[in-house]
Amino acid sequence: MIQLSHLTNTIPVVTENIPSFDSIALGLWVKVGSRDETKDERGITHFIEHLLFKGTKKRTALDIAKEIDSVGGVINAFTSKEYSCFYVKVLKKDIDLGFEILSDIFLNSLFDEKELEKERMVIIEEINMIEDTPDDLIHDLFNKTFFKDNSLGFPITGEKETVFKIKRSHILDYFKKFYIPSNIIISAAGNLSHEMILKKAKNSFGKMVEMPNPNHRETPKRRSSFFFLPKNLEQIHFCLGSKGIPYQDSLRFAAYTLNAIFGGSMSSRLFQEIREKRGLAYSIYSFLSPYSDTGIFGVYGGVKKNSFLKVIELVLKEMEKFSKNGINKQELLFAKDQLKGNLLLGLESSDARMNRLAKNIIFFNKVIPIEESIKQIDAVSIEDITYLAKRFFNPDYFTMAALGPAKEKEIKKLEEIFTIK
Repeated sequence: MIQLSHLTNTIPVVTENIPSFDSIALGLWVKVGSRDETKDERGITHFIEHLLFKGTKKRTALDIAKEIDSVGGVINAFTSKEYSCFYVKVLKKDIDLGFEILSDIFLNSLFDEKELEKERMVIIEEINMIEDTPDDLIHDLFNKTFFKDNSLGFPITGEKETVFKIKRSHILDYFKKFYIPSNIIISAAGNLSHEMILKKAKNSFGKMVEMPNPNHRETPKRRSSFFFLPKNLEQIHFCLGSKGIPYQDSLRFAAYTLNAIFGGSMSSRLFQEIREKRGLAYSIYSFLSPYSDTGIFGVYGGVKKNSFLKVIELVLKEMEKFSKNGINKQELLFAKDQLKGNLLLGLESSDARMNRLAKNIIFFNKVIPIEESIKQIDAVSIEDITYLAKRFFNPDYFTMAALGPAKEKEIKKLEEIFTIK
């Protein structure tokens, strides 16, 4: 059973009672991410994510870890481009402890100067790790190329130059500005009662005072572009994509279906053509990255340098074939069953359920029943797929980013293919 209430300061509290579970997953979500940063603030949201675990007025960083570990629970957090999440997962009997720790780190963190300096170096090492992991780095480079100067293109971890400049005063000002009731969602799923979670939320987060919400996000303008970073690697890694759809788009399930057929699984056209039939890549897939007002449809691949241009040509050829010839009924039915199976299997844990509740509130301001999502998948038509394919696979709007040991003549050929429009 799903229930939604609001505290007097507007914070939504959404829960799902699942009596068959032994656990409860509790999430504190904030509608702030790397997209909300200025150029000089790049990485500050992710920095705050780290610092909330580094001590409060009554707990050290070690205390926080040990108290959760002592009951076999999990406490963690993550930052995305449009939201941040701080969560705990504990057994039903330990929810009092889990809720108290989660509220303590959010409401009473010290942002201690010494801890800040230590965590700064941890984040620098995290950035170094990404730079040493080409299949991660290429996605940051692609986003930067795709969105140009828009903040959606900022890397979530920030950049070394900006992370080194962030001071405690910047952290405090940013936290006060964005971590406010109108940006907060409390979600929980598992063996719980809504009234119990609501009461705990009132006693802690209900005391927060609402402040003006500095909503300043700008929708990025689309421009085709190309970027290549020479790097001494065994493979060339690339992302190629075009404008996708936002979360709320009425054709979002058609887009997920298209992605499943084109390159989103091992049975997809792209995977079968490039890896299974030709053996030209170990990793090749398509992906959707939806945001609140825009999105990306993209393809990632990692290939040896003498296969690079061939693989790019094959990807473009598959896109052209898909756009011109469409799909058949059997492919559509297969992809629908795949999506429905993935959706239902993905909800067999309390944390997955908790995630879904919060994202529904963030992007739709309501909880969409599973049954309604299933109906929307069933309603996808071949005509929907055909329409989206012509949008996604329009070469006039392609963007590409790549890194690796390509030759100069190959780069020039790619610049000709992906001419900036």
